[in-house]
Amino acid sequence: MPMLQVNNIRKAFDGLQVLRGVDLSVEKGDVIAILGPSGSGKTTLLRCINFLETADSGELIFDGEHFQLGHVPHRTIARLRKKTAFVFQNYNLFLNKTALQNVTEGLIIARRMPRDKAMDIGRRALEKVGLADRCDHYPSQLSGGQQQRVAIARALATEPEIIFFDEPTSALDPELIGEVLSVMRQLAEEGMTMLVVTHEMGFARNVSSKVMLMEDGVVVESGPSREFFSNPKEERTRAFLRSIMGEPDLQAGRCP
Repeated sequence: MPMLQVNNIRKAFDGLQVLRGVDLSVEKGDVIAILGPSGSGKTTLLRCINFLETADSGELIFDGEHFQLGHVPHRTIARLRKKTAFVFQNYNLFLNKTALQNVTEGLIIARRMPRDKAMDIGRRALEKVGLADRCDHYPSQLSGGQQQRVAIARALATEPEIIFFDEPTSALDPELIGEVLSVMRQLAEEGMTMLVVTHEMGFARNVSSKVMLMEDGVVVESGPSREFFSNPKEERTRAFLRSIMGEPDLQAGRCP
């Protein structure tokens, strides 16, 4: 049974259908890249799965438990969120707290963890993302890439079963993207389950295990990454890849 599955998830904003019956299945250890043009529903899908938005309808199955989206009690949402973490596009750090305090705040306040234990976990999480020497730095003293790595450390500190990434590199200058993708590649190699909305085709092709293309609130195509890039089945997928990467070399699965 998949770790996480959503069936026929739907969401509208002011009458505009943003998700129009999306299905998704996530196995333990999967790294799924969600691609698609702006406005295709990618971020809304992530936010609905993590209850940052309330879906209008659909079914969520998580660790064998079944839930009807749109009718999940707040207490249950809080319990499910303890199994997940969310990395936002714009870091969402507390500007008046150090890197270490940003990582430990949720552990101490929300999870009521003893401060000494939280601080130990926080330092190890920052070390894991290469920021052991930045524990006492405030966000204003960090580059965008470093701030996003603090956000990833904050996610890791909660020991989630799955991490949702919402375009984690889109707010970064080009030279800083690599340091964040390097951390994500390391997590993938260690078996962390990740659902990643991204425009980074290199990550999708070389790091993710599966790829899903969305457009207009539906899934156009999904499948193993190698197959998705080397032998896309849908003409819309081929057109998307051409527009982003140039003419695909379907035999080699590479682009010039």
